Amino acid sequence: MADCVFCGIVSGSVPAFLVASDPAGLAFLDIRPVFKGHVLVIPRPHVVQLTDLPVPDLPAYFGFVQRIAAAVPLAMDAKGTFVAMNNIVSQSVPHLHTHVVPRTKGDGLRGFFWPRRKYDGDDEAAAVAETIGKEYLRLSVAEGGRRE
Repeated sequence: MADCVFCGIVSGSVPAFLVASDPAGLAFLDIRPVFKGHVLVIPRPHVVQLTDLPVPDLPAYFGFVQRIAAAVPLAMDAKGTFVAMNNIVSQSVPHLHTHVVPRTKGDGLRGFFWPRRKYDGDDEAAAVAETIGKEYLRLSVAEGGRRE
């Protein structure tokens, strides 16, 4: 879709700090992260919400989300992740996206109040994206997964 920023990221016309690429979608850093290492995972085709994603695409898409959710805490020295998505309401971009947020005990995240932070600059964001991407690839190879 021409006016969708996430479709622009898929096509390469909009820059992003790419974490990983998979036939099922792309993973990249949220530009307004809850915590550094906050990744968005999107399907390649333009679908607005989860109910629009074709049923045959669900296993590949959520497998990709699962692998990113495994890579983020390893890369960010976190204890776990918060994985969530909005459908229509509170969806800042009308393209299905799954948030994978690194979590540690006592990090201050409570309920659904998501205070946003900033990276110190593009160099820090690029380094975080690369670190998570390396963990994703390492895990994919170890599990016999796909690599692109």
